[in-house]
Amino acid sequence: MTAPPPGDPGATPTAARALAPDIARGGMLLLIALANVHVYVYGHPLGVRGYPLDVEGADRWVVLLQMLLVDGRAYPLFGLLFGYGIVQLVSRRGAVGLPVPAQTRLVRRRGAWMIVIGAAHGLLLWAGDIVGAYGLLAVLMAGLLVRGADRALIGTAAVGAVLTSLVYIGASLPSPPDQGMDSMLPSMSTESPLEAALFRAFEWLGIGLIAAGLTVFGAVALGAWAARRRLLDEPEKHRLLLVRVACAGIGAAVVLGLPLSLMAAQLWTAPPLGMIMLAGALHALGGYAGGIGYAALFGLLAIRLARGAGPAPVTHALQACGQRSLSCYLAQSVAFVALLPAWTLGLGEDAHLWQTALVAIGTWLVILLIAEASARAGYRGPAELLLRRLTYGPRRASGVSAR
Repeated sequence: MTAPPPGDPGATPTAARALAPDIARGGMLLLIALANVHVYVYGHPLGVRGYPLDVEGADRWVVLLQMLLVDGRAYPLFGLLFGYGIVQLVSRRGAVGLPVPAQTRLVRRRGAWMIVIGAAHGLLLWAGDIVGAYGLLAVLMAGLLVRGADRALIGTAAVGAVLTSLVYIGASLPSPPDQGMDSMLPSMSTESPLEAALFRAFEWLGIGLIAAGLTVFGAVALGAWAARRRLLDEPEKHRLLLVRVACAGIGAAVVLGLPLSLMAAQLWTAPPLGMIMLAGALHALGGYAGGIGYAALFGLLAIRLARGAGPAPVTHALQACGQRSLSCYLAQSVAFVALLPAWTLGLGEDAHLWQTALVAIGTWLVILLIAEASARAGYRGPAELLLRRLTYGPRRASGVSAR
């Protein structure tokens, strides 16, 4: 008599979730907010990486700090945590006997629905959506993430870093002055909601799906490699490694990102074309290093928080936000779109970068509080519930969290 197939174990209970990945996702969303919000600014001539050419005063410092610590660093961290989460998902199902082919199909099915959610997000709100890109990578890389050899994961990460540096060479070039571009994305400066939506359709396909996927697939593979070693699930066992990685990664991000940061902040004007291209490549490599460094830093923070060395409300809020990272990520777009593009309130026109940075920080703090209140009330993230329902069907969508 054939044994019935193993049932899905459902989502990981909140109490059983590892602290480090969740607080990393919660903190990562602040970096994502800062990385995205300057793209909503329009009405300025564009310079390096879409930052205005006419920066001065406080805006100059905002550009410098964001280029060193946020730009090109937040999304590799996002990719690493996504790959990490995929391995956590399949490991839990493998532990109850779900066959490897079924695990691979599960990852692909989840990824396919992420593409759908990302497309809706990109077309309706934010063309720089990353959810669809990660969904596409889940579909394409499922076999590698589930059963690929460690050597294949490391090789993929290396190829991804090199390819990202090539993409950044082009992305770092300033716009020609004769084009008269005053926004990185035309959908931001378009007053007609319908025309803005049409722009977003092309922007999402080119930037949100293809370009983003090309620049983060290596980080996804590296996150899977790290998850197999439980570096963030058991950070106390890897403390010395995490200290070294955090120092080296964030240090490399600053050093390698400095040339392009000086150019974007207009502290290094009129550099030769070859130097801009080299700076773009170094900035990309620094981004990968920074993403890895930030992940290690959050692992170290989790060790301290687990020992009660930090304020409990902060820990709980970051954890709650991380457990609802998809919902919180989408909520950021709702807030930014309501305030900044020309087709809504238009507050992004000629806005100072220090102002939009405060909008990003304030938005993240409000979302953090809402996530904490939701956790205390026992409410799960609506986007996580939707993705789980789409992936598993209504009968299996009742787990405590979305992983």
